[in-house]
Amino acid sequence: MSEQVATSARTSTPRALELPPSRAASRPDRLRLVARLSVDTGSLLAAATIAQASAAAPMRGWTLVLVIAAILAGHATAGLYNVRAPPRPGFELVQVLSISALVTMAVAGGELAWGRPEIGEAAIRFWLLAATMTTIGRVAVNGTHSAARRNAATGRGNTLIVGAGRIGHLAARRLLDDPTLGMRPIGFLDREPLSAESDARGEPALPVLGASYDLEEVVGGHEVETVLVAFSTAPAHVVLDIVRRCWALGVDVMIVPRLFEVEGRRARTQHIGALPVVALAPSDPRGWQFEVKYVIDRVIAAAAMLVMAPVLVVVTVALLVTSGRPILFRQNRVGRDGHVFEMLKFRTMEGSPEQAGESDADWAFAALGGSPDTAMPPPEDRLTKLGGLLRALSIDELPQLWNVLRGDMSIVGPRPERVHYVELFEHAVYRYPDRHRVKSGLTGWAQVNGLRGETSLEDRIEWDNFYIENWSPWLDLKILLKTLPALLVGGGGR
Repeated sequence: MSEQVATSARTSTPRALELPPSRAASRPDRLRLVARLSVDTGSLLAAATIAQASAAAPMRGWTLVLVIAAILAGHATAGLYNVRAPPRPGFELVQVLSISALVTMAVAGGELAWGRPEIGEAAIRFWLLAATMTTIGRVAVNGTHSAARRNAATGRGNTLIVGAGRIGHLAARRLLDDPTLGMRPIGFLDREPLSAESDARGEPALPVLGASYDLEEVVGGHEVETVLVAFSTAPAHVVLDIVRRCWALGVDVMIVPRLFEVEGRRARTQHIGALPVVALAPSDPRGWQFEVKYVIDRVIAAAAMLVMAPVLVVVTVALLVTSGRPILFRQNRVGRDGHVFEMLKFRTMEGSPEQAGESDADWAFAALGGSPDTAMPPPEDRLTKLGGLLRALSIDELPQLWNVLRGDMSIVGPRPERVHYVELFEHAVYRYPDRHRVKSGLTGWAQVNGLRGETSLEDRIEWDNFYIENWSPWLDLKILLKTLPALLVGGGGR
């Protein structure tokens, strides 16, 4: 029996007119909702109390009650109390600041119209205090929530993935890697799953729990809270039926969009009549923003070289005494638009300069199913004592500041790869050439997310392209702030 026929036989009632039922929130959801409401209300009340006590002309009591109620209503309308799909931190911050400002200005304008011009001072005091205290409170609540999810497996809801293909397995891996998302993948639903005994990291793959017509049984038997729809061989009407059946069962539904590679953080949903369309707004690597970024990079590199000059001199002398010449290891790497440049490092290995960097990309052969050159001594056997220390602290990467100053590299961007491996990867790894749209970086989005050393090449490419398509100055700042703890863990920018 085909999946379509089986689905029709098992679902006799029409689904086309069904609407998502109102689902009762779980206990963790209710606690998160109460926590956010309590923090917002307490922050606003505290701000009102301080503003009233310090203002020469305090606001009237009923006016403050109206302002607080309007701000809370604005938060609810903006989705700031949606605990099942919480807003991104940046969006949350903007909404908190703008809603409190708009409401306060509107009420203060009303007071001015009623002949109370002195109310402006109290209104401004209240807004500044309310915005600051609410933001701090929400940061504390979100941080506590994330920490609780990292430390308590019970805080993660069972998640069923529809589609056991490449994207389904990728989604499962991402959920397993980030417990703070609160979603524990338990298995797949797919009539024609991708045959795999283990995932890309060698760990046992999640089980396939059934086909689409087993949805109700699997959801009930495994206490599923969320269904994530990835790609599968099922036709569109079967997938739509799965979504409607999930609504009827009261479980949340998330969907991986078909063109997820180009649907970044700036994508927004619009409507042409009743037809939803997704408007794309990716960053432009050829735009003026990136040119400004590269100018700032050179300024930062010049300043960093001046500040780090004593360290550079000490390392140079130490290498001369312990290892002799050459001090620098030079190697051709591929940067923006395929431009080949000579990347610099402090030499950390014994032997000739040609040998010193050959084994640092052996992991790439394994990523493509090959094997590294076994004739060459492993890198740990040729690493000098001083070289090991320099690598552990990533001091060997400091000469690349000169590459940034020359314009070959950027402070933040995808790490550059050797020419030989670029030629090997560009036709073998999906979207590998796309990472060369921007300059290579000293540190990158992939590196600060743990993709250093012998890690998945495909994962690196995914993170690198995400960085390019969602670039912003704030993302660069976030990467720089995450680079220090990443260096302390070890591995540096490799």
